[in-house]
Amino acid sequence: MEHILARQHGGSTSFDNLAFACWSCNLKKGPNLSGIDPETGSMTALFHPREDSWPGHFSAHIGTLIPHGVEIRGLTPVGRATIRVLGLNDEMRQMVRYELWLEGLYTT
Repeated sequence: MEHILARQHGGSTSFDNLAFACWSCNLKKGPNLSGIDPETGSMTALFHPREDSWPGHFSAHIGTLIPHGVEIRGLTPVGRATIRVLGLNDEMRQMVRYELWLEGLYTT
C-alpha cells in the first residue's frame, strides 16, 4: 500500500489516501506530489488514483519502443510527468506488460 499524499505532507492512513503500488512505483514516487512534463517543461501534479481517470491520462501501445514490450504513453501533462517520475516505461516493465498481454492478463 502506498500513501497518495505522503504522511510527511499531512496525508492520513485512511482508505481514501491509500493505493496499491508495486515496490518500484512506491520507491520512485516517494513523497513526490508533482513532476515535470517532459513535453512542456512545466511542473504538474502526478496521477491521483482516487481522483483521476487512467484512460484520460494514459494509453498503451504494443511494440513501439521495445519490440517485445508494451509502452505506456502520456496523453496529458499529468500522464507524461507520472510516466517519467515512476519510470513506467523502463525496459523490464514494458517486457512484463507484454508477457501479461500474451497471456491475456493485460489489455491495451
